[in-house]
Amino acid sequence: MSTLRMTSDLRRQLILGAAKRCFARNGFAGTTTKRVAAAAAISEALLFKHFPSKAALYAEILADECEADPDLAHLLGQEPSTATLVELTVGMVRHFLHISDSPDQQEAQRVRLMVTSHLDDGEFARLLYAKVGDLIGPVFAASIDRAVAAGEATRIGGEPLNLFWFAHHTVLMAAVSRMPAVPCLSYGNAADVERQLCEFILRGIGLNEAAIASRLARELSPGSGQPVIAESA
Repeated sequence: MSTLRMTSDLRRQLILGAAKRCFARNGFAGTTTKRVAAAAAISEALLFKHFPSKAALYAEILADECEADPDLAHLLGQEPSTATLVELTVGMVRHFLHISDSPDQQEAQRVRLMVTSHLDDGEFARLLYAKVGDLIGPVFAASIDRAVAAGEATRIGGEPLNLFWFAHHTVLMAAVSRMPAVPCLSYGNAADVERQLCEFILRGIGLNEAAIASRLARELSPGSGQPVIAESA
């Protein structure tokens, strides 16, 4: 049984490796499951036993990239706390706000795919949301609990993970608004926008003004890290 499991796991990794090369070369739209199967030297039917669709395959690749990101690994390894909430928020805001500035347009293409999925059948978005929620949700929810217990936040609603998604949707839409060559909204000075958006989100998830003032200044100081949060999820 263990040998079969190892063989299956190895085959899955070989498929993912082949798919990464295909997606990098041809993009999401230009890659087919038939092409991935050929690159992995397997049948398309066997590929579907591991991944039911192209969207599932791509979502798995993005989730793996998130888990492998050292900044995100550092964040997820932190003790749940108010400081962790602030660090997560700043990292997510910085990541999304700088997508339009990056010379590498791969992340911008992923954002477009995410938006298109919402307007289409939603499969890719649902898959990626599920993976990101599993990855970040426990740390986020536990940090909300710690912040409330420390008197640095007020509990808002009964579903803490919803607060993460509300924050995520805010920064995702901010990124989308800035992506055209002529932005739909410029939002003004970049540094001011970063701080304003962080403050907006932190207030929205329940942090009080004293906690925001003391902890956000530290995270936004020059030289602070810029973790990448969950790709374009």
